[in-house]
Amino acid sequence: MEEPFEANGVYGVLHRPNRENGHGLALTHGAGSNSEAPLLVGLARAFEQTGYVVLRYDLPFRRQRRKGPPFPGAAARDQQGVALAAEAVRGMVRGRVFLGGHSYGGRQSAMLAAAHADAAAALLLLSYPLHPPNKPEQKRTSFFPDLRMPALFVHGTKDPFGSPEELRRAIAQIPARTDLMAVEGAGHDLAPAAGLAVDLIARLEALAR
Repeated sequence: MEEPFEANGVYGVLHRPNRENGHGLALTHGAGSNSEAPLLVGLARAFEQTGYVVLRYDLPFRRQRRKGPPFPGAAARDQQGVALAAEAVRGMVRGRVFLGGHSYGGRQSAMLAAAHADAAAALLLLSYPLHPPNKPEQKRTSFFPDLRMPALFVHGTKDPFGSPEELRRAIAQIPARTDLMAVEGAGHDLAPAAGLAVDLIARLEALAR
């Protein structure tokens, strides 16, 4: 069941399964999208079918600006939005809470996790934006050594924001358990990833055990 969600500054869509497994996922979007992104909708429904309560939500910058990328300096507020979404999901389930995000949303979720290791049980990072396209020297990994939350990276082999090989080298800096799921032929939008949801969910759960 899907229904609009609005509480404590968090806006999105709540997925409630008929038979809950006790766990929840807070799932958010990238810099150019919103909570209605097809990737998020597909994954949210797949998690729901396996018993997860899923909140796919808009980051604060998207509430201020219906289109376009985040405002400069928006990261801190967006990370607070991630924290509020995690808190909302935690209030609805008795088990583990996972944080998930595509691109910018995943990066903000991971940065929050580096500062607050108890924010969730594990991270689902979809198309982590390792560096801007054609600028491999501008790595977005300075906080990786502080990340002590298990993380599953799901990454397309044709992603211009970093190859799986580059990402594999970068996540070696993370002291927590990590896994990298490469999606053959996918770009930054990870179009085929929803079809791999069964494997994705299993690998995420394994990291959190």
